[in-house]
Amino acid sequence: MTTRAVVIGVGHYLPERVVPNSEFEESLDTSDEWIRSRSGIERRHFAAEDETTSDLAAYAAKAALEHAGLEPDDIDAIVVATSTPDLTFPSVATMVQSKIGMTQGFGFDVQAVCAGFIYALTNANALVVSGQARRVLVIGAETFSRIMDWTDRSTCVLFGDGAGALILEAQVGNNTNEDRGVLSADLNSDGRYRDMLYVDGGVSTTGDSGKLRMQGNALFRQAVEKLTSTAHTALSKIDLDDNAVDWIVPHQANIRIIQGTARKMGVPMDRVIVTVQDHGNTSAASIPLAMSVGVTEGKIKQGDLLVAEAIGGGLAWGSVVLRW
Repeated sequence: MTTRAVVIGVGHYLPERVVPNSEFEESLDTSDEWIRSRSGIERRHFAAEDETTSDLAAYAAKAALEHAGLEPDDIDAIVVATSTPDLTFPSVATMVQSKIGMTQGFGFDVQAVCAGFIYALTNANALVVSGQARRVLVIGAETFSRIMDWTDRSTCVLFGDGAGALILEAQVGNNTNEDRGVLSADLNSDGRYRDMLYVDGGVSTTGDSGKLRMQGNALFRQAVEKLTSTAHTALSKIDLDDNAVDWIVPHQANIRIIQGTARKMGVPMDRVIVTVQDHGNTSAASIPLAMSVGVTEGKIKQGDLLVAEAIGGGLAWGSVVLRW
């Protein structure tokens, strides 16, 4: 017998403003066809001027609580993955704690850019398995529209805002790969590649938030190889291979990366959750958003084996294998 961190609730939130590709044609040398053909993105959501990352995270958290049939004080800890916090400090997690009316427990943020949710989920799993917390609310939330250079057509058309959340609960498993819950994880980073994706500002450098910069072609070449490798590593830890996978839930950055990774893993695209066309790249929010959408659409069901994988600035990348 062993303790497993089992998903018991999911939820997501997308800002009201929907921005189609055609809107960028007014200010940039681009087109709907150009954006779709290179990224698969058709539209994305942008937060309102008075909406912050913690607002989006709190809405997603409330949806997950409702889905699980829980109250805020049934949660012991909140872990938020974000690269776009409301403030330098305090953490978004503590702001969410207040906004949802949670009066006990603890919260903290994790920053690993687009891989942030994988890192947050791995940390949340450790809290549950170690007995530090019985129920953990894990959230990915971003307002990347706040760090876009609107003159750079290679980046500003790719990103969107949103939040996704899930709740992990300690349950008893049989210590086999048939158990429900998080079964394995694989985390990696390599700071030598930092110039491929970064923001050119910060507290101890420029004193302002800066703008996102990306070497898209170089990052693409790294992504498929590293995502496939980390997924295989995580599966091998529990003596499973690609044939056991019911769903890949990838970071929603670019449809060509998603297709390339699925092809290398031998998983058909009808077993991949794809939301990039509707959300764009929401960084740390993209995987929990996709999970919530997959459940809402009736695709992801209890007992399904999921592989979630992501790569982002750092470079940081990793994967989690879990049974729903």
